[in-house]
Amino acid sequence: MKKITIAIDGYSSCGKSTMAKDLARQIGYIYIDSGAMYRSVTLYCLDHGLFKGKEIQTEALKEVLPSLQITFKLDPETKKPVTYLNGEEVESRIRSLEVSNHVSLIAALPFVREELVRQQQAMGREKGIVMDGRDIQTVVFPDAELKIFVIASAEVRAQRRYDELKAKGQEASYEDILKNVKERDYLDEHREVSPLKKADDAIVLDNSDMTIDEQNAWLMEQFNKVVND
Repeated sequence: MKKITIAIDGYSSCGKSTMAKDLARQIGYIYIDSGAMYRSVTLYCLDHGLFKGKEIQTEALKEVLPSLQITFKLDPETKKPVTYLNGEEVESRIRSLEVSNHVSLIAALPFVREELVRQQQAMGREKGIVMDGRDIQTVVFPDAELKIFVIASAEVRAQRRYDELKAKGQEASYEDILKNVKERDYLDEHREVSPLKKADDAIVLDNSDMTIDEQNAWLMEQFNKVVND
């Protein structure tokens, strides 16, 4: 069976990351966590003193960035992807609060994005991967064999987020969440850089009224169509 690249994009709160991870686990592919890549660069900067307060020594980072190798391997027991930086397993360290507090500064640097897109594209050439995130279909993997663009009604997405917060014991207002979802949609669609956009050859998945099992079955159907074509 041939291996392919699967690119997943779409609106916020549609469950894209969970969907991508589940699909990768089911078909034995590697899930590429684009956020983990930015976190890995952040961890390197912290370990090597490239942060001076909130300032980044950009020239030093530019020099070393092309040599940073970020890879993902599937844990044979958990079947979850594990992040490696220059051959060292860093999965737990990149999830630390310190990295979380600095990663947005790294992700805002255009030259970092350019290099990580290059690395993501290199991973894609080996096939057998699933990746979700902004620009994945249009910039990173425009030639991906399977592109899924996920949508759901604002009301359904707001209810999902509301239920999630309530399940965690957090106070939440459905009306406030719905307002936030609609505002996020507008900003995502109209921002000047990387606006939310469906690739011309992407398949739309509206999971507004689907169960997780129905969604997984639909995804497997699309996957099988492509690999058995």
